[in-house]
Amino acid sequence: MSDIVVGLDIGTSNVRVVVASYTEDGNLQVVGVGTSPSTGLKKGVVLNIESTKQAINAAVESAELMSGHEINCCYTAIGGNQIESINQKGFVAVEHQGGEITNSDVERVIEAACSIQIPPDRKILHVLPSTYTVDGNEGIKDPRSMIAWRLETEVLIVTVAVTTAQNLIRSINQAGYDVKNLMLKTLAASRSIITKEERELGAVLIDLGGGTTDVLVLADDAPVCTCSIPVGGQMVTKDISIVKGISFDTAEKIKLSAGCCWEDYIDKYEEVLIPGVGGRPPEAISRKELCSIIQPRMEEIFTLVNEKIQVQTSSKKNVGNIVLCGGGSLMPGVVELAAHVFGTSAVRIGNPLKMGGMIEECYSPEFATATGIVLSFAEEARKQPEKNRYSPVEAKQNNGGIFKKLGDYLKEFF
Repeated sequence: MSDIVVGLDIGTSNVRVVVASYTEDGNLQVVGVGTSPSTGLKKGVVLNIESTKQAINAAVESAELMSGHEINCCYTAIGGNQIESINQKGFVAVEHQGGEITNSDVERVIEAACSIQIPPDRKILHVLPSTYTVDGNEGIKDPRSMIAWRLETEVLIVTVAVTTAQNLIRSINQAGYDVKNLMLKTLAASRSIITKEERELGAVLIDLGGGTTDVLVLADDAPVCTCSIPVGGQMVTKDISIVKGISFDTAEKIKLSAGCCWEDYIDKYEEVLIPGVGGRPPEAISRKELCSIIQPRMEEIFTLVNEKIQVQTSSKKNVGNIVLCGGGSLMPGVVELAAHVFGTSAVRIGNPLKMGGMIEECYSPEFATATGIVLSFAEEARKQPEKNRYSPVEAKQNNGGIFKKLGDYLKEFF
């Protein structure tokens, strides 16, 4: 197992696996992928461990077959409404007054920023510093080795519901795989699809999932807020099902094959055949009529995201690129609709950055999280192949345990 790294993305609609390995010259390449429908989750939360376990097994076995590697452990990610974040500030006097800022000073100021009461049912997932202030001079990314009296910082603290994380880990363990580490889904996706230039200029990552829409806002090369909307692609499917009186599965197939959320994309003569139910004959409707069902719901999702971002960032205007990923980003017209709602033309689909040996199936916004997990933990997997697996019990006892170590790792990335 030491020569591969496995990223496991468990979503409401699908489970996706990416397997990567290092070549002899030290380059990371994708050697296998796997996908399976997910039926044990609702809005990103595990409700049926047995069903989730079966979906994990199916996806991992497919990835094993393609890669030729046996998988017994993985890295994974978590998202949805069970994630909360808060911005906090902290300050300390430099240990050697008027002297050089050391790693110890940086650690102490981050600890000071984290000195808040966390509810007993929640644990810290990440502590992500944005910038430092040295003796009143703001916007410093790395204060180490500077001479100062006072050091300040602002951090984004991301917390997760303990039981939600435990049930996710339990599902993977019961499928027969150890979990070596856990991270925030949108943070993983940003590692895969957001460029360095976008991180510096500012970007909003929107993961259009089946049960939820998860968001990460980046500014000045650091995360500034994360949020989740409890509406996703499954709600769009449900709307089609109710309006046209057809089953959810049939509505999903129609959405995937003929759905569109921007009317200008559609030829007025295009038609879609709706299967009859209960002896009714099939019905032919125009794609424009189908779009009139889909577009309002998709517009609602983007509007809710926009409103929530403005509240959390105290900003009336979003600056930077809007980057879309997840299964919902594949719908025709989604870029145009997002541009309309956010009032910017800087909207794009986030395809994962190519690695060596990138399998074509993997180069899709649906795989943004899974590939991002691999990229985030690849070095850790190579340096610490025998690292102990993630334990939710240990995390509960240590108020974050392994989570904080991941925060330290990601400080180097942002």
